[in-house]
Amino acid sequence: MRTPRSVVRIYLVLMLGNTLAASLIWGINTIFLLDAGLSNLEAFSANAFYTLGMVLFEVPTGIVADTIGRRASYLLGTVTLAVTTLLYVLLWYTEAPFWQWALSSMLLGLGFTFFSGAVEAWLVDALAATGYTGEMEPVFGRGQIVSGVAMLTGSIAGGVIAQQTTLGVPFVLRAAILVVMFAVAFKVMHDVGFTPRRGGRPLAEVRRILRDSIDHGWRVPAVKWLMVEAFFTGGVGFYAFYALQPYLLELYGDPEAYQIAGLVAAIVAGAQILGGLAAPQIRRLFRRRTSALIATAGTSVVALAMIGLTESFVAVVALIVVWALLFAAAMPIRQAYLNGLIPSEQRATILSFDSLVDSAGGVWSQPVLGRSADVWGYGASYLIGAGISLLALPFLALSRAQRAPADVRTAPSPAAEPGTPAE
Repeated sequence: MRTPRSVVRIYLVLMLGNTLAASLIWGINTIFLLDAGLSNLEAFSANAFYTLGMVLFEVPTGIVADTIGRRASYLLGTVTLAVTTLLYVLLWYTEAPFWQWALSSMLLGLGFTFFSGAVEAWLVDALAATGYTGEMEPVFGRGQIVSGVAMLTGSIAGGVIAQQTTLGVPFVLRAAILVVMFAVAFKVMHDVGFTPRRGGRPLAEVRRILRDSIDHGWRVPAVKWLMVEAFFTGGVGFYAFYALQPYLLELYGDPEAYQIAGLVAAIVAGAQILGGLAAPQIRRLFRRRTSALIATAGTSVVALAMIGLTESFVAVVALIVVWALLFAAAMPIRQAYLNGLIPSEQRATILSFDSLVDSAGGVWSQPVLGRSADVWGYGASYLIGAGISLLALPFLALSRAQRAPADVRTAPSPAAEPGTPAE
């Protein structure tokens, strides 16, 4: 018999394993690509092909989650990611040409699309089915804390392991952890509160889900504008994280200090922990979720611009902390808002479509920012990234203007009494 507590426990275990596996290479990924002989443009273009893979496969894999099941989607994701991660190691070892990196990166994106939407949809539906009636920010916040702990552990370990062995070893360990997570999910993760649609004609089922997803997703203004916002921020966030690895090494003055590169991921991991704790508190400061999102997004733009204008290693590290904290604190609020806007039957597909738009932003922005780093330097690329992120603010305002019920706190918070929350 599932209870809300057991559902959350399983969710946290899945988040822990996924993030630990992924974060082993987050601190060294850009250096890994550059070490394989790629330029900045090629390295971030490879990342762009990864996001292109997510664009191409997000909706099909979301449909897998909504028709075959969230559990099946997760299991497929672990297998696909393990295989493609090992393929990355082979390409690095052979110093493969760029086109092979591009193709492999797209397949890596396929693996992640099996995860995106599926785990979150599984959690929300299972909690509803087991009688959970609270707000979702604390749950997503706990997931973010666990992810932060896993990321802190994995990123530091990845940097140390790469320093002591080779850049390829953390990738091999990542594949091994994914195999373990397949076994764990196979045993404990079962679809609760959701019955997959089976027995229909596959093409007809695909058309039906796509149609319903557009009707309940893109054609709902509050959802649509939230997705468009991600088009301008998702790719910039991805670039900002990965470009910090070589940028900090440049500021530090030692291009082989891989542990310094791992520091970036460790800082972001620590920020995730604090951001997960802070998200419910930040939420209480605002009556509307979109108001909190606008405030954090605007401050993030300033932080990115300051990273680009600063040439001090210590100052950039401090600004990374601020930027990462804002990003981490906003994520649970955005998740709670978006899930409150969409119905259960199309939840995984719409969440995948949201991730698709986010990835589509990375397809064009990462090569642009990578090329700007080649031509003008990393600092200039962060200034350009801040300008791109600034374009997202009007779309958050448009989503807020819809005054959707999910935008407003369901019950007054004792911490907010006796004053009135800000709009």
